[in-house]
Amino acid sequence: MRDWLNLPNIVTMVRVIAAPFVSHAILRGEHVLAAAIFAAAAATDSIDGMVARRFGGVTAAGAYLDPIADKIFLGVVFLTLAVAGSLPKWFVGIVFGRDILILAASGAARRLSGRKKFPPSVWGKLSTFLQIVCVVTVLAANAAPEIAGPLAMPSVWLSAAATLWSGFHYGWTGAALWRTGEEKLDTLRLG
Repeated sequence: MRDWLNLPNIVTMVRVIAAPFVSHAILRGEHVLAAAIFAAAAATDSIDGMVARRFGGVTAAGAYLDPIADKIFLGVVFLTLAVAGSLPKWFVGIVFGRDILILAASGAARRLSGRKKFPPSVWGKLSTFLQIVCVVTVLAANAAPEIAGPLAMPSVWLSAAATLWSGFHYGWTGAALWRTGEEKLDTLRLG
């Protein structure tokens, strides 16, 4: 239990707790509030890792919890923005489709090979960063359409492209790992 109860993990959980509040603000049309809550919660993604490294709070539980919190937080916000008509549904489909395929493939790989660690690639990290930028841009466009409105769709397209590319990269890496064995994984990771 001690592994779960530390400051970095509590900071990580702020993202999960914030998700319904961002969602509620989006659905009520409180765009500035939604953007402020999202920005504060998104900042915890950097803070939790920094606190864990700085104060020796890096744990196996935190390594699992952090990406789950990210997916819950972003997933709820993406779905809410799509329901509100602020994000295209095809974009949300790409994001969720990629994540479902990665989960299924990593689950199959774990079951068949016993491999338990699947570190994110540089493309996966870039994709997540651009998804966050996309949400910030769309929320800003909702709050100030005359200023940020023209940036919303380009950020959606850029994030969609990065999400698709990272999905293809994970698939290619996974297939290559399957064919060549784990010892060659590092040469295939491209970052």
